[in-house]
Amino acid sequence: MNTLSKTFNEIFGHAATATEHASGRVNLIGEHTDYNGGFVLPTAIPQQTIVEMSKAPAGDRKARVSSANQGFKVHEYEIGKEAKQTSKEDHWLDYIQGVTCILVKEGFELGGFHARIHSQVPMGSGLSSSAALEVSFMRALRTTFGLKLDDVRLAQLCQKVENDFVGARVGIMDPMACSLADVGTALFLDTQSMEYKQVKVPEAAELIVINSGVAHRNVGGGYNTRRAECESACEALGITLLREVGMSDLPRVAKLPDVLSRRAKHVITENERVLQSVAAMNAQDPVRLGELFKESHLSMKQDYEVSIPEIDLLVELASSQKEVYGARLTGGGFGGSIVILVRKGTAVEVSQRIAALYAKASGEKPTVIVPGGT
Repeated sequence: MNTLSKTFNEIFGHAATATEHASGRVNLIGEHTDYNGGFVLPTAIPQQTIVEMSKAPAGDRKARVSSANQGFKVHEYEIGKEAKQTSKEDHWLDYIQGVTCILVKEGFELGGFHARIHSQVPMGSGLSSSAALEVSFMRALRTTFGLKLDDVRLAQLCQKVENDFVGARVGIMDPMACSLADVGTALFLDTQSMEYKQVKVPEAAELIVINSGVAHRNVGGGYNTRRAECESACEALGITLLREVGMSDLPRVAKLPDVLSRRAKHVITENERVLQSVAAMNAQDPVRLGELFKESHLSMKQDYEVSIPEIDLLVELASSQKEVYGARLTGGGFGGSIVILVRKGTAVEVSQRIAALYAKASGEKPTVIVPGGT
């Protein structure tokens, strides 16, 4: 029997009482700005993480969790006694235990439960597989236990899961995007005020997302190092967040030590690119939006240094296609995926062409996530 056909009832012997989901996300522009209090512009992708859940019998404090992506083994732990996993294979359980750990610490009442997870969001792709898991799981707990949590507060708690339990110092963008974004529009989010609004992608364009085949991980040293460098730049500038400085402050930023100067420059110019991207989208101008994609990638490559040769190759191949307005690395970097803005009606053909060229040149196995794909 195909393991994906194994139902909640077959695993736990009874029906689920709640089913919740959350989409993965692709960030159109605004990379590494969220933990600096800046602007971001993500949109949802069709792929989702789905969680089915039911309460355990009264008095049972055990969480029993099974994942369709991990062979349906049932993992068990006690609510309030969460502990990080030591095996690489069970690393995904840190996000689950982190959710219940943070909810209990925040004063929410939880009992034991049974849960089945199935994720369509590819792991290590820079498309927020971890945030989609956390948001969908917390939504299932909200429904099952009647937790009083709005979507913004839920996203904030998911960020705490990453920061305080998993150990990845991610910003608020990913959980907010997975909690609030939808397919076809972008979520323009001010991560300082938490104000947000929906912005339409230009009608003359559509999106392509291609996973490079090189996995990325937020818990690794590179991501946390970049955040620490931003904090050092703030200290040198006498500010709390890089959001507090703008384009007019670049001459002052240029006087910082080289690495700190380039990190701060990226954040400042990326914030400006987000604002200009929103203006381009409101003006239905895909050409200008594509130019901003290109500028953003160059900044991530040279100033923030989070790209890698395979990603640069993929962006270069995409940019060489006549139907493409612009392409850039999306996500935290050090692998993962790129997002491409392409002329409407050409995404299927162009994405297959780019993937084939990249596979031949790199030896990697790319995956077209959008359009299509699971």
